Amino acid sequence: MPEINHKPLLGLDASELTALAEGFQQPSYRGKQLFEAIYRKRIESLDEISTLPIEFRKELSGQGYSIRSEEVAGKFKSSDGTARYLIRFPDGQTVETVWMPEGDDGEAGDGSDADIVESARNFGRATICVSSQVGCAVDCRFCLTGLLGVKRNLTAGEIAGQVMAVLRDQQVSPPHDRINLVFMGMGEPFLNYDSFIKAARLLVEGVGIPQSRMTVSTAGIVPRIGDFGEEEIRPKLAISLNASNDEMRTRLMPINRKWDMGQLLEAAKNFPLRNREKVTFEYVLLSEVNDAPEHARELAEKVRGIRAKVNLIAWNPGPGIEFSTPQAERVLRFQRILIDSGTPTFIRRPRGRDIYAACGQLKQTMEAA
Repeated sequence: MPEINHKPLLGLDASELTALAEGFQQPSYRGKQLFEAIYRKRIESLDEISTLPIEFRKELSGQGYSIRSEEVAGKFKSSDGTARYLIRFPDGQTVETVWMPEGDDGEAGDGSDADIVESARNFGRATICVSSQVGCAVDCRFCLTGLLGVKRNLTAGEIAGQVMAVLRDQQVSPPHDRINLVFMGMGEPFLNYDSFIKAARLLVEGVGIPQSRMTVSTAGIVPRIGDFGEEEIRPKLAISLNASNDEMRTRLMPINRKWDMGQLLEAAKNFPLRNREKVTFEYVLLSEVNDAPEHARELAEKVRGIRAKVNLIAWNPGPGIEFSTPQAERVLRFQRILIDSGTPTFIRRPRGRDIYAACGQLKQTMEAA
């Protein structure tokens, strides 16, 4: 049986670590030392925190405390440099986390002749795609993760721990190395809102990744979009739209029955944006389903008046899902219609398709694709 009676310190914020230290009759500054060691220095063992007294370290260990709980159970490398990690927790559950080197969020160009298909690769930066749940409850029809259902939410420590495990393995260290985070892995972050937002704060305040380099994607949990807009520390907002009308979106994304496109687009329109910030609408293109010129024109009308951009994603195939990937010319035509309507529109490069690490392909497997 896996050991589940662990007490990981990863996931506790500075005030919680201070309270813990004081509970062991230690001065309050020991909490700050713990916070610095766990997040900024990313020390993995209590024995290695030399700033803490030996007796305090022994007391923590004796009470079942350790710094982290997850482990890398598998790693698979794509021909394009992408890496897919299988992260296992003490209860035996696993999620997947993806490392994408030399690129931001995989966007291609904005429609100019030079970059209409793909933007230049950017040296010296990478993106980590992070999971927030074991599986996913949203059940989008085109997504492999949706076939799993949801097994449980991740804790803030388990979400942040994925990032730290990848940083350690890749031997990079923010803020010196430019790292972007996208909360777009397994799960719906806004259905695990408190843990997700706490993890984001820990990654900003502790690890040193700026919030301006983070993006969270939601399938459209409308009440949480309002909550998210009030957060002092928050990533940028992306909304997975994938359809140009309610009938189509309900077929592709059953969650549309609860919060339809009218409600979702109104929430996006009212979302408080920072200077130069835009809401991102993600649109997975499915051949002969939602990729026709009339769909592009309909979408352009829907998003008109919203400070937004659109990311187009040609569907990434997976077993057991009966869709197909559109031809490049259909993707380009769809993009051109949106651009001509005044909507900034980008094409997301597929990353890690050969190892099932691309958008919509995460499925909790030890197998290399």
